[in-house]
Order: sequence, then C-alpha cells, then structure tokens
Amino acid sequence: MEELLRTNNPVTLSFTQSLLDDEDIAYFVADQHMSILDGSLGILPRRIMVETEQLYRARKIMRQHGLGAELPEKPVRPVA
Repeated sequence: MEELLRTNNPVTLSFTQSLLDDEDIAYFVADQHMSILDGSLGILPRRIMVETEQLYRARKIMRQHGLGAELPEKPVRPVA
C-alpha cells in the first residue's frame, strides 16, 4: 500500500474517504487510533493508504475535487 494523504484535518479525511468509497477504491486509514496518545488534540496526522495500482487514479480523483494541494508532491513510499 502507498500513502495517498497525510492530514490531521478531519473534514479533509472524511471527504477523501467519501471520494474513494464512491469510486470503489479500497483504502486503509492508518494511525486513526493515535488520538489516544495525543489526547484527542489532533496533533498526530492520520494517513490514507491505497493499493499501489490505485494510487494514480486516487490522486487524479482528489485533484479533480480540489484536494490537489493536500497531496504530497511525490507519492510517499511506506517504510518497510
């Protein structure tokens, strides 16, 4: 899986999930339970991970819906 988005903005996170659901792109929200560690302050960003084969399509959909500025310049590879 590849990182599509890293944000601590719950609205951006929810909107992205909705877009991916509508397009039948499988994703995983990493670090969603980290709020336990940061005291629910929203300091630690959540990450949306998608299959490598779907990354280009997912990035294209996000740009089409005005979320291009939220994307990293280069897709981030997960650390093994």
